[in-house]
Amino acid sequence: MSYEMIAILMFSTMMLMLLTGQRVFGAIGFVAVVAALLLWGDRGGYDLGFAAAMKLMKWYPLLTLPMFIFMGYVLSESRIADDLYKMFHVWMGGLPGGLAVGTIGLMVLISAMNGLSVAGMAIGATIALPELLRRGYDKKMVTGVIQAGSSLGILVPPSVVLVLYAMIARQPVGQLWLAGIIPGLMMAAMFVIYIVIRCRITPSLGPVLSEEDLTIGRREKYRLLGAGILPLFIFASMMVPFINGWTSLVESSAIGAIAAFIAAVFKGRMTREVFETSVRQTLAITCMFMWIILAALAFGSVFDGLGAVRAIEFLFTEQLGLSPWMILILMQLSFIIMGTFLDDTAMLVIVAPLYVPLVDHLGFDLIWYGVLYTITTQIAYMTPPFGYNLFLMRAMAPPEIGLRDIYSSIIPFVLVMVGALALVMIFPQIALWLPELVYNK
Repeated sequence: MSYEMIAILMFSTMMLMLLTGQRVFGAIGFVAVVAALLLWGDRGGYDLGFAAAMKLMKWYPLLTLPMFIFMGYVLSESRIADDLYKMFHVWMGGLPGGLAVGTIGLMVLISAMNGLSVAGMAIGATIALPELLRRGYDKKMVTGVIQAGSSLGILVPPSVVLVLYAMIARQPVGQLWLAGIIPGLMMAAMFVIYIVIRCRITPSLGPVLSEEDLTIGRREKYRLLGAGILPLFIFASMMVPFINGWTSLVESSAIGAIAAFIAAVFKGRMTREVFETSVRQTLAITCMFMWIILAALAFGSVFDGLGAVRAIEFLFTEQLGLSPWMILILMQLSFIIMGTFLDDTAMLVIVAPLYVPLVDHLGFDLIWYGVLYTITTQIAYMTPPFGYNLFLMRAMAPPEIGLRDIYSSIIPFVLVMVGALALVMIFPQIALWLPELVYNK
């Protein structure tokens, strides 16, 4: 059997196992180790898994993962997110669609606190969704805003997905995080512009709050503003030293975790229950990602040994005669298709052993491609019929919001995200300017 057929058999077997409901790391790791045993015997198969484990254990930036996850859960469990939404409610409720705009701002800050889109979705659905519906906001507008805003969690640093990409693509985590800042803020600004324009054209979609709701003392308004600034201060306390070169990435992550803990203690919300929940969730998610990275490294090693990347490159460039840009666009389309039934982590570890080396061979920047992958994953999250975010929203939404409403709500936001993706593809410096500025100092 040719190496090309072995690679196809490995890929199809892995997809079949995933479709039967197996865990992502189990399916990928099983296929990798079994293939290595069959190809290179006992010693080669065992050495493959051991080498992948040692590579993972020696990867120093991986220490940032539990730090940022702990920081996010401390801030979430201590209800600092509630204070954020109250701030946006008071300061932006007087604008048409102001609470929807405030929800996008909330999602950006939650993303900077956690790095996971699921966290933004959970907080948005439990805090913002009931309040927006009670204030007379259109249910389609509301569900679209929360889904679009929560997708920013995997792009705005500290993105856990970009940590995983960094490990697989062997790229610096710090550069990837910096590359995600401007595209993430640009996309959030595009969401805000759409909401404001749409609500000015059709005021019933996002009504202005009543005078009674907006009547609040100046002292209370500034108190809420201070509560909302606290997460920004925590984010700045870890990112400013890192950007200026005073601390390493791991040291900055430790500063963020400590700052979040101190903030929760200072506000009197660091209870035993909050601490225990934060630690348990941090341990669970960190272990999950470590197993996934370990499986992805083993799978990638087998693919490298088979020469599958070179075979695919020969197929696209020589036999089909496609240009590098056409190949890149086809890659992004494949992510959107896979996103209808897989989450971002599964998509990355399945195709990264093929796509990342191919992108490098085609002459594209791997930092820039990491941002492209992440934006495309955001779009895939919200694409019917089986987008990941669609079903998360259906599970969290009240009964009056049906699946048809959820599907139709995301159409304009998906179009905005496609526009953002096109801008980053056409103008790579949107993603590359900040990391080049910082790392060239």
